[in-house]
Amino acid sequence: MLPLIKIAPSILAADFGHLGRDLGRIASADMVHIDVMDGRFVPNISMGQPVVAAVRKYTRLPLDVHLMIVRPEDHIEAFAQAGADGITVHVEATHHLHRLLGQIKSAGARAGVALNPATPVSAIENVLDLTDLVLVMTVNPGFGGQEFIPGSLRKVEAVAAMVRQVGRNIDVQVDGGISAATAPAVARAGANVLVAGSFVFGAKDPSEAIVSLRRAEG
Repeated sequence: MLPLIKIAPSILAADFGHLGRDLGRIASADMVHIDVMDGRFVPNISMGQPVVAAVRKYTRLPLDVHLMIVRPEDHIEAFAQAGADGITVHVEATHHLHRLLGQIKSAGARAGVALNPATPVSAIENVLDLTDLVLVMTVNPGFGGQEFIPGSLRKVEAVAAMVRQVGRNIDVQVDGGISAATAPAVARAGANVLVAGSFVFGAKDPSEAIVSLRRAEG
């Protein structure tokens, strides 16, 4: 039986001139994914705490904040105060991952850890006791609209197996190239949270796009 799928539209693909409207169009989702980029850890610069605080005013959905930044430890409390319900940090962005995940939980947020395509699953095996979510990047981070990397399915399977062995309620999230065409495969591999930006916000009816992603459960 496939996992119960949660949908997390990424506002990176939203119309920031009409952000309140676009957030209303994804009210049927399970959470809002917010990609924070600093132009250093990844090439692009996106948004920061003020945008998180603004989004918080427009939706009751949980805010899933993905930090693609250097020195994330300097910004955890500020993002939590801005309204982040969950904060995900990259293995590759810190020397002290265990401490950083503890910092997120101390700030009152769910702690997530992300893996770039070239980073092995073994990098997280010693921090799963502090982890609420594992994000498997299915593209190289930094740009929206990229094509799904097929080989990443093996990593999703490996993470899902590791989570089952731990026996804790840890979400397995995927981000990058997610659409109605790729969602069934990642769900079969063990992912239960699907991040989708262009596929949802680029649709004529984002709510229908969300429905089509949920069909991955079946």
